[in-house]
Amino acid sequence: MIIREEIVRSERLHEVALGMMAAARTAPKAKGVDVLQIAMFEGEDVRHLSRKMKELAEPLGKMFFMRDADNILQAGAVVLIGAKIKPAGLNCGYCGFPTCAVKEELRDVPCAFNSIDMGIAVGSAVSFAADSRVDSRVMYSVGEAVRRLGVMKECNQIIGIPISCTGKSPFFDRVSTR
Repeated sequence: MIIREEIVRSERLHEVALGMMAAARTAPKAKGVDVLQIAMFEGEDVRHLSRKMKELAEPLGKMFFMRDADNILQAGAVVLIGAKIKPAGLNCGYCGFPTCAVKEELRDVPCAFNSIDMGIAVGSAVSFAADSRVDSRVMYSVGEAVRRLGVMKECNQIIGIPISCTGKSPFFDRVSTR
């Protein structure tokens, strides 16, 4: 039996996305407290996300959302990693406030450790993709569109990571529309 790569490519990208999600979940977290939400978009959900990104470009004055919206259509999957706001209780001041209690008065301000945890998880996920020889790109624009779609309701910070397995990565040498 001959199995051609292009026939199993989407299955492989699905498997890699699942591995990326596991890598993000098991990444170290401040005080061992998990504040992450992790998901994956494929197929029609990616097309819906792309439409939302295009819709946001002009009102936000961020025309690179248009470029990124077209770019994710070339992805086999998009992994999403978001962080909920939950103070670590360290009173470190990294968020700009002297204590967690003071920061809590502004519920929309993330704890710095929530952002750090998300960053470590994103690094773990893209490392898994690279180790699997799959191209990826970390995109704020994707996360912002997901946030506005309300898919990850508890998260105020979300990063999207589209992945691809083609002869040339579609995520580099991109032309900006801004």
